[in-house]
Amino acid sequence: MTETPTPVDPPGLYRSPAFAQGMIVPPGPLLFVGGQNGVDAEGALLDGLAAQTEQALRNLLAVLAEAGSGPEQVAKLTIHLAPGIDPTDAYGATRAVWGDHRTAVTVLAVAPARPGALVEIDAVAAVPR
Repeated sequence: MTETPTPVDPPGLYRSPAFAQGMIVPPGPLLFVGGQNGVDAEGALLDGLAAQTEQALRNLLAVLAEAGSGPEQVAKLTIHLAPGIDPTDAYGATRAVWGDHRTAVTVLAVAPARPGALVEIDAVAAVPR
């Protein structure tokens, strides 16, 4: 059985093709994916916002896959951007890796803990039983 969250988009609120206003998660196990940076398998930080964002998402997708989940089961993404980063630029970099999977999203401007990191992404996902 696939546990897929259901978008909640109340009338009168903006309906984005990229995100939902809320998500209902079916009962069952949840996976909390810790913040993923744009680092490769050796821990080297990639250069630039696009490369870091794409790698952070690939890392997130690897954690989801290892747990038997996928982007369609993600109920919430939190995207932490270094101060001064335009969220529109980060969004453009997500499309190639993330695709068209709508979910609830929060974008914050914060100083990532790793020096040089421009983006960090964490998630909450349902895990199919």
